[in-house]
Amino acid sequence: MSKNRELPEVNAGSMADIAFLLLIFFLVTTTIETDAGLNRMLPSGSDRADVKEKNLFRVSLNSNDELLVEDELIEIQDLREKAIAFLDNGGIAEGDGYCSYCKGERDAKSSDNPQKAILSLSNTRGTNYGVYVAVQNELVGAYNELRDREALRLYNILYTDLLTAYNTSELLNADKRVLKEQIETVRNLFPQKLSEAEITAN
Repeated sequence: MSKNRELPEVNAGSMADIAFLLLIFFLVTTTIETDAGLNRMLPSGSDRADVKEKNLFRVSLNSNDELLVEDELIEIQDLREKAIAFLDNGGIAEGDGYCSYCKGERDAKSSDNPQKAILSLSNTRGTNYGVYVAVQNELVGAYNELRDREALRLYNILYTDLLTAYNTSELLNADKRVLKEQIETVRNLFPQKLSEAEITAN
């Protein structure tokens, strides 16, 4: 006579608890990547109305990824130098709007001062995204070079180092306030006016 043996059952209750704990662990420890775009502030309607042609630096990219700057075909590596020359021109020789810290050629046919200078970037639908970003980097690099120069002159520290110190260090509120004021001062000397909107100049 054979005995019927019952097979042992697996207790699944503890498995559900373990799965739940693993799920919580992965939710807590996983970082979710967020897409970061290009942070740009377009000039307001009032800014566009008062733009003189000489205060507008036109940069165009076509579907063949050719770069046209002020009606001249140039290479991307030459763009930063041209943008710096435009932003740092200081075309007003004296009076209201004179730029005392500008070190450019002071050409009356180019930008009056950094507060009025606008970099206008346009592209076609067929423009390669990598080239577009490279052009953006050169234009932002022009602003950063000029801001670095002024931060060194005023505070004996690079502007990019000011930003790094403000964003990463554990400083007291008073120290952070001083850093923020220094950053704002330098930004006001060379405000970043990089527009991708269509601008009509006078």
